[in-house]
Amino acid sequence: MIELSLRTNNKREVVDITGFIDDHCEGSGIRTGWCFLSTLHTTCAVSVADLDPGTDLDMLDAFEKMIPKLQYRHPHDPGHAPDHILSALIGNSIMLPVERGELVLGTWQRAVLFEFNGPKQRLLKLSFIKQ
Repeated sequence: MIELSLRTNNKREVVDITGFIDDHCEGSGIRTGWCFLSTLHTTCAVSVADLDPGTDLDMLDAFEKMIPKLQYRHPHDPGHAPDHILSALIGNSIMLPVERGELVLGTWQRAVLFEFNGPKQRLLKLSFIKQ
């Protein structure tokens, strides 16, 4: 298993991690199979998204609107309970196909990390499954 570490810069942001994954995919020796990526945190998430200019901010704005203003009971910091909720809704892992030794993504697709409680150092685990 490969550990990827990256530093986010803002409280909320979308980070394109496709290049990180591509770099390791090429060196994995996998010709056909799957790439499994997981974040080891509960206030960020990973997914696949379109990153046309401004789309990242559109997504962050939409996510924020989805979470109601409640009296959260999170014991150590109720202020970031929404960050945990967004992470759980989006998910902490993705699986991407690999063909001919390369990630298979649609024309507009990018692998992304959604940061909800930054800036922070984030750890991701990457694994390749041969088919």
